[in-house]
Amino acid sequence: MNLLRFLLRTSWVSLTLAVLAGLISGACNAGLIAVINQALREPSAIALAGSFAALCLLQFLTNLSAEALLIRISQGAVCNLRLLLSNQILASPLRHLEQIGIHRLLASLTDDIRTISDAILRIPFFCVNLASVIGCVIYLGTLSSTALFWTLGFLAIGIFSYQFPTIRATNLLELARKREDKLFSHFRAITEGVKELKLNSQRRYAFLSEELQPTITKYRDNQVLGLTILSTAATWGDLLAFGLIGLLLFVLSSLQNISGSILSSYVLTGVYLVGPLANCIEILPNLVTANIAFSKIESLDLSLTTNLTRGKLTTPVEQISCWRCLELVGVTHAYYREQEFSRFVLGPIDLTLYPGELVFIIGGNGSGKSTLVKLLTGLYIPETGEICVDGKLITDKNREWYRQHFSVVFSDFYLFERTLGLGGSDLDSQIQDYLIRLQLEHKVQIKNGKLSTTDLSQGQRKRLALLTAYLEDRPIYVFDEWASDQDPIFKEIFYTQLLPELKNKGKTVLVVSHDDRYFHLAERVVKLEDGKLNAIVHQKALSS
Repeated sequence: MNLLRFLLRTSWVSLTLAVLAGLISGACNAGLIAVINQALREPSAIALAGSFAALCLLQFLTNLSAEALLIRISQGAVCNLRLLLSNQILASPLRHLEQIGIHRLLASLTDDIRTISDAILRIPFFCVNLASVIGCVIYLGTLSSTALFWTLGFLAIGIFSYQFPTIRATNLLELARKREDKLFSHFRAITEGVKELKLNSQRRYAFLSEELQPTITKYRDNQVLGLTILSTAATWGDLLAFGLIGLLLFVLSSLQNISGSILSSYVLTGVYLVGPLANCIEILPNLVTANIAFSKIESLDLSLTTNLTRGKLTTPVEQISCWRCLELVGVTHAYYREQEFSRFVLGPIDLTLYPGELVFIIGGNGSGKSTLVKLLTGLYIPETGEICVDGKLITDKNREWYRQHFSVVFSDFYLFERTLGLGGSDLDSQIQDYLIRLQLEHKVQIKNGKLSTTDLSQGQRKRLALLTAYLEDRPIYVFDEWASDQDPIFKEIFYTQLLPELKNKGKTVLVVSHDDRYFHLAERVVKLEDGKLNAIVHQKALSS
């Protein structure tokens, strides 16, 4: 079981101690049954009272120790899993995450983790009950080898007969989990497309009836059938437990000359055995669904089981202080564009950047501008070609260092409410100065590095993203269609004041833009056409 392997790798010493304590607790349970049986046969045996009290105390201590250890292990495992999954998402290549899809990542971070957490909480009780079952079976063996044989036979039949429906139920629950990924994509469509769905009743009806309802219905059907099969199997297990009591009481007693006291011991032990056995069977569906959830997380291909030692988040990497030349040599990247069956190849790209220059990147929609930005900033890994800084080749070993060259405002940027990763005693005053300059001082206030609100228009939110880029103070700035949401006045300020100021500070500034009236401000304008990069030196060349 993948989940059990994960727990063993997380804390095998504590898990071993917990299992050992659980086994002792189960043995104490069996010992208590033996003492009770002995006391029933010999009511005057006062000496058994000491044994009874000692076993009760030992059972209490070992049971408490086992559950406390396993609860600590389980919650620690869930904590590590959440940190590990978050860390691995951030450490995985951006292209791989884009191929997985946001909806699948959200499903794993929320529903899968919750399912695993619920199941792990039940593991302590499963171990203690399993130890009790084992202890009772051993005690039956001390009473009669024949009783032990029949008991083990019945348990084998129960386990074997439980496997067939469990396999079928597991397949159904796995199918339901796949439906859940699609369901999360629909939920994302509801939250992000609520305005469009409200404005078009036909689209809303089609979405609800053709997309959401069928997915929810199929998910429900798979869940209901899978859990019903598991419930039926559990009920069958209860029946087998009582069947064992009937076997000992009516069949075995007729086959062998068994005294009434031994027979009563059989029955009493069998009755007690029903409870722990039923509890184990009841918990198994939770363990099955948790293992499915863990396998689903593993299917994201984020290397969870091979990187368990990476419990701590990656430490910050120092950014560079100076550089002389950044080169892209023969860089290519292939991907599928919308409504195309063949792969679109960007490149080979040959581009050299220097400190203190302003470069515009232009091109039609789908020409590869955003992909080029991701390649340039190290978010995409080139399939062929090289990226070098001052002659130093960028590889997996120093790619994180390389990314610290850039402050980027993407077209689909995310705005954090806190200025994370930025410090300084005068941070608030710096931010206040920028808010005034970006004409946001009446909309947003700053206190202890936290913005009072990000609920603004898209153009104003982009100004806040620009503010964060200013505070990062990186050597290279990249703006992907930044001015597209700005009003004419602030667009003029951006191109004629803000960009030249960054350039005069020695910053390299790359601007993805369609605003041709400002192209004359740039040292170079490079144009992407069908994935190929053409350098344009003069403005007049744009018209040709």
